[in-house]
Amino acid sequence: MLLLSTDTLKGYGLHRIFKFVKEAWYDWLDLVLTKQDFDNWDIDYVKKLVQEFKVPVLSITAPQRFMNEKKVDLIIKLATSLWVQNITFFPPHARDSITWYTKYLSRVKRDTHLAISVKNVEPKFLFFIFPEYKDATLFQIKKITWDTAFDLAAIDNSSSLDILKAQKILWSSVKNIYFSDKHWPKKWLLPGWAGGWTSYLPLESLLMKLRATGYGAFITLKVTPKEIGVWTEEKVLQNLEYFKSYYKKHFLDFKWK
Repeated sequence: MLLLSTDTLKGYGLHRIFKFVKEAWYDWLDLVLTKQDFDNWDIDYVKKLVQEFKVPVLSITAPQRFMNEKKVDLIIKLATSLWVQNITFFPPHARDSITWYTKYLSRVKRDTHLAISVKNVEPKFLFFIFPEYKDATLFQIKKITWDTAFDLAAIDNSSSLDILKAQKILWSSVKNIYFSDKHWPKKWLLPGWAGGWTSYLPLESLLMKLRATGYGAFITLKVTPKEIGVWTEEKVLQNLEYFKSYYKKHFLDFKWK
């Protein structure tokens, strides 16, 4: 199932984003919640856009910082009103509370029957010593709710762990894959723009592996607004169509021999 992250078109209003999605023939949206995007939190407004454009919101990405149980409840209310299937949370930042993460999320999953996913984050350190995010290894995020979201751009390819090995660790727990290319120091790039129309990461191999193993959850295009071509409507639509073709070639049309 192919989704588009609203972060990809960040800077446009939510109404314009829905319009782009409809015109590019994408079927579903991943709604990214931040403190600045007031429209994204407005249940009635988002429901109105869903009805107007016939584009369901199937996934929500929670804010990256300053989460607590009250905010989790607010997001759950938004998700249930929109018939969302998956909510993705970040591991808690080193300076933020952790109780909502270690105890509350599993209870929410039990009570709502939603997929409550925890996303992998790029390994960074405060003062070069302390991990920026708590309990954030691939093995640790998997144990919180046994649902995960896999951000390809957050994998540090300079280590022995690449996206294929990371996917193997997360395996059946993955409910959403935030799809993009990465070429240090740049990330959240459109796939397939390296030399010879191949990707910097083994993205084609990952898609074919997912297809061969029967992956049926979400794949969400999440690239930078500059990468998708904001400022020029024609460029945005061309790049959205390009990724649909890429997804179709390497995933939908792939046949295991």
